[in-house]
Amino acid sequence: MDAYFIATILILLSALFGYINVRFLKMPNTIGLMIITIIFTISILLLSYIDPTLLDLEKSIISKINFRTLLLDEMLSFLLFAGALHTNFEQLKIQRWPVLMFSTLGVVTSTFLVGGAMFLILQLLNLEIGFIYCLLFGALISPTDPIAVLGILKKAKVPKKLETKIVGESLFNDGVGVVVFLTIYQIAKSGIANTETIDVFKLFGQEVIGGIGLGLVLGWLTYRLLKSIDDYDIEVIITLATVMGGTLLAHQFHLSAPLAMVTAGLVVGNDTVRDSAMSKRTEHYVDKFWELIDILLNAVLFVLIGMEMLVLVLESKFIIAGLIAIPVVLICRYISLLLPINFFKKKLDFVPNTNLIMTWGGLRGGISIALALGLSVDMHRDLFLVITYIVVVFSIIAQGLTVGKLVNKLKEKIGN
Repeated sequence: MDAYFIATILILLSALFGYINVRFLKMPNTIGLMIITIIFTISILLLSYIDPTLLDLEKSIISKINFRTLLLDEMLSFLLFAGALHTNFEQLKIQRWPVLMFSTLGVVTSTFLVGGAMFLILQLLNLEIGFIYCLLFGALISPTDPIAVLGILKKAKVPKKLETKIVGESLFNDGVGVVVFLTIYQIAKSGIANTETIDVFKLFGQEVIGGIGLGLVLGWLTYRLLKSIDDYDIEVIITLATVMGGTLLAHQFHLSAPLAMVTAGLVVGNDTVRDSAMSKRTEHYVDKFWELIDILLNAVLFVLIGMEMLVLVLESKFIIAGLIAIPVVLICRYISLLLPINFFKKKLDFVPNTNLIMTWGGLRGGISIALALGLSVDMHRDLFLVITYIVVVFSIIAQGLTVGKLVNKLKEKIGN
């Protein structure tokens, strides 16, 4: 079973499930695709009692795909560049300080709150899990997923200035979240006694500052290349080369590829660069190309999330822990947002109930599952993968389907 065969199956399933969703369910694509895939996988599991052929095929496909590598090292750069390219740069510039606080202090605070709470809860369930491993779970579940957020907020009609905060936070906090996760992962792997504090700060600084610096350089170089020619075909290819080449450079020098791609996308996508470097025709083709990449990869990603059910070890205590983790993660996110919101609300025009909407609209997605899949067996991978999957499924389906209703309910207080 080669890569072309697997890619063909995934595209066929994405097209089929996407058609079913648009034709019959009429849900946001990210939600509809995942629901249909989960139902499809459960149906195959039930059918396997009669004929295991389809189940064996699906298991074979999943076993051949390294979801963590596929998402974090390959797909994520494309998705983040596409998301940043279409983000309102002027609004983001106005909201840059709260976005920075949400995506750094918010993620770190949430990591420790979730880690501490889950440590106590797992002890009560007679699951003896070390605190450092609970912190790892806190790190992987704290970042909101821009892939899920961007797709769903478009239909939720959230006020623009609030949408900018949520989207901006999601674009940056997954890169920060991955770095926090990798830092704690290194400590858990090497042992606290063998980890120097300076090494932790060095890793964090190199990944974050280096990633943003690389993104600025890539964005500037792309701008100069686009400005020097007027050929929409080649200009589209240049943006593609920026993402692919930039991702390779980031991995080579151990920098954060997600942060590099977000930064490069924001530079290339801002109105000043667009007006001075792209003709209207080029701008149209660049936008349409990246919209198509975004839609295609999103579809494949959420089909894959549904299929990942097959790797779960469904023990009763794991499921109970996952269900308890849902409110824990939401409460910890709410608390982690309090300080930045209260600090900036007098300086910036925050809409009423910002904290509530950001908490419920901060969806978890494939990034959390990818990081959970990267845990080793001694880090209690099976337990935390089940907990993560339950939180992610609830987040995308329950929160994703109701965030628009929440906004409408609060609309009189929020305003347009």
